[in-house]
Amino acid sequence: MLLSGVGRARWTPNDYASLAREGYQKNAVAYRCIRMIAEAAASAPFAVFVEGVRDEAHPLARLIRRPNPEQSGAELMEAVYGALQVSGNAWVEAVGDEVPEELWALRSDRVKVVPGRSGWPEAWEYCVDGRSARIGRAADGWAPVMQLKLWHPLDDWYGLSPLEAAAQGVDAHNAAGAWNKALLDNAARPSGALVYGAQKGERLTDGQFEALKDQLSSAYSGTENAGRPILLEGGMDWKPLSLTPAEMDFVAGKHAAAREIALAFGVPPQLLGIPGDATYANYREANTAFWRQTIAPLVRKAAGAMTGWLEGRFPGCEVRADLEAVPALQPERDALWARLEAASFLTDEERRRMAGVEG
Repeated sequence: MLLSGVGRARWTPNDYASLAREGYQKNAVAYRCIRMIAEAAASAPFAVFVEGVRDEAHPLARLIRRPNPEQSGAELMEAVYGALQVSGNAWVEAVGDEVPEELWALRSDRVKVVPGRSGWPEAWEYCVDGRSARIGRAADGWAPVMQLKLWHPLDDWYGLSPLEAAAQGVDAHNAAGAWNKALLDNAARPSGALVYGAQKGERLTDGQFEALKDQLSSAYSGTENAGRPILLEGGMDWKPLSLTPAEMDFVAGKHAAAREIALAFGVPPQLLGIPGDATYANYREANTAFWRQTIAPLVRKAAGAMTGWLEGRFPGCEVRADLEAVPALQPERDALWARLEAASFLTDEERRRMAGVEG
């Protein structure tokens, strides 16, 4: 959380636990961005193609649909995409003797890369409560662990997450919310000043001063005492203090921080209900842009990583993202069909190929 102290700001550390706690658990904007991306991307199914032909009955297709006894394919990929947004890394372990029989998502903060002599990973360590299990490569060099990561300019092994890039916006947003809460707890003003107007230079003793502070704190502060009249003894005068409208206007600051968070994740602010952004003409265009610019590249990247990883155990197979099944992209699909229908100079075979239809 952003704290002021000696003229400098203090920011949340960029470790996984701090980012997950301050960003995902405590910040509604970052939480919603991560949920939107993970759920939307997981809703785009994968299809398995063998030698260019779609095969729903292939063992790899069945494995992707039901990767383990506890999760469906969508649930597994939702965990993968969510981890990618929080930590910049997502890990999937294949379990089986000769060919993978189960796929499991591993928690990002528990996986460590064990580099070999060449500097590239030769094994992985999964650490839980001080205990670790080493996952090594197979005899033929195949890796039973797939790492999906977002590019990091300063790290060869681990990725850079959108949440880390948005950390300062998250801190500012959280700090504004905490400050507003403190204002509500104190009736939206910095209380006031109690002036002792004694004559001849008299002043309160230390005991009287502490007793008066305790009485004010217990009897007149907090939301339950808001508006309660204060009873003063002779020689006492209450001078109320107030905040200026500019000092109390944290809404604009929170919206600016929220837009910064949304920008880092690639989520149009309009989809989050943040006012002040007229970048898109309407909600439908914002949603289409979200799918085209954020979700589609992410899903294609995951499909390509799955292909490169599992092809060593399922030769000739390719995993593709079935974006044709996404309702949000249907208007663009309809427009493509209309253009192909009007293109009389194309053969039926060319139309099918351009539309992505088999046969």
